[in-house]
Amino acid sequence: MSDQAIPAELADVSQAVARCLPGGVPLPRAASGGPVCLAEARAYCRALARSHYENFMVASMLLPHALRQPMFHVYAYCRWADDLADEAGSPQLGLAGVRWWREELHRCYAGEPRHPVFVALAETIALFDLPIDPFDDLLTAFERDQTATRYPTYEEVLGYCRYSANPVGRLVLSLFGYRDEERQQLSDCTCTALQLANFWQDVARDLDKDRIYLPLEDMERFGYSEQDLLARNENDAFRQLIRFQVERTRELFRQGEALRDMVRRRLRLEIDMFSQGGLLVLRMIEARGYDVLGRRPAISKRRQATLFLRRLAAQFLPFGR
Repeated sequence: MSDQAIPAELADVSQAVARCLPGGVPLPRAASGGPVCLAEARAYCRALARSHYENFMVASMLLPHALRQPMFHVYAYCRWADDLADEAGSPQLGLAGVRWWREELHRCYAGEPRHPVFVALAETIALFDLPIDPFDDLLTAFERDQTATRYPTYEEVLGYCRYSANPVGRLVLSLFGYRDEERQQLSDCTCTALQLANFWQDVARDLDKDRIYLPLEDMERFGYSEQDLLARNENDAFRQLIRFQVERTRELFRQGEALRDMVRRRLRLEIDMFSQGGLLVLRMIEARGYDVLGRRPAISKRRQATLFLRRLAAQFLPFGR
């Protein structure tokens, strides 16, 4: 990868993102200063994806062999975009990083990839005829993270999810060969529900970043002020507020359930894993009386493994059907 591909003001940010990869795997560079070779780019994306085990879709070895490497490429794109925004150190640099990444995305679709992630992603885009819109929409979400820290209405929160979560589901469907609007809309329900579950799980973490995803209109409705939240006041009004969000999020999961019976078995397992994981987060929030400010409700690795094995049995073993 040529150093000229990175704007000077983003050089430090890009290097910091590259160093985020555990194990010290370096960002590959071509000796000629041009794009790296495809083999190196593919290996880099594979190493990056395998180093982040929180993503079930990437980590799962039950993906069809032909889709594993393409999924690594998509994941690497998302990981870099996310880190460029979050590791920048300021909204201005974050916006600059996302703007640069969008320029590289459009260069990729124009047949001129430079960054190793895009060298690999170009192969996947061509093989699966992936549209640019989901990739571009994700960058819109990262831009919003740099400029918006409050959401007055629930509809505006859903609007954010339309860019931050739904494109991922649509890309996965495209990789499996599903492009119809019905499946995409069902996927949107599940992906939005997953994003919302993460918001309610991470109220305290987001507050540390001065971000509030709880709709301000709902906070007012339950008599819970922003000052209460900043003071981390877990009173009855807060518990009722979180309960309301949990219930409407569970309904979104329910609306997306039909998708699992409209896709191939291996994708069905992944959808089940994501949905059951999100629903488990909601149950954990309920179990602690909707108090999410003191300690984050998190699924342990043991519970993740148990959930995975149960879904595996339900899908593949005769006694699990």
